[in-house]
Amino acid sequence: MSVSMYQATVPVFIRGLRVVSNLLEKAQSHVEEGGIVPEIVLGAQLAPDMLDLTAQVQRASDTSKLSIERLSGVAAPKFEDNEVSFEQLQERIANTIAYIESVNAGQLAGSAQREVVLNWSDEGKKFSGDDYLLSFALPNFYFHVSIIHAILRSNGVAIGKLDFLGPYD
Repeated sequence: MSVSMYQATVPVFIRGLRVVSNLLEKAQSHVEEGGIVPEIVLGAQLAPDMLDLTAQVQRASDTSKLSIERLSGVAAPKFEDNEVSFEQLQERIANTIAYIESVNAGQLAGSAQREVVLNWSDEGKKFSGDDYLLSFALPNFYFHVSIIHAILRSNGVAIGKLDFLGPYD
């Protein structure tokens, strides 16, 4: 049985973004119940040279939607990275999910062979679609999701491994 590029992207990114949404719900409850200033958690970092929680959520959103755009050719919405509250981050996640859900299997057909170029340098980095997805996009996405989990956990939010894995349907 082979796995299609659609199966390896759309439901995977949506599931991961729903995990992020659930983590943010738990973080918001933690903040409200503990009388914590929300900006403290939203601005929390694991290390001084790492992005804060808000930026990690933005990167998880960007990685998922831009991966779908690069593989399908369907333009992704642009967000301004100006979220300053849990509610705004939830809206961003919901908008990202809505875009990803709008892309169908036919739009991703043949994307395993599509050339994806990332312009990190003057010559850029070229991937085939499947190599891009498996060696860059998915690891990058899950890096940001795991850092979101780690930041929240290190700030006292009562979450564990099952919160990262999310519910199984």
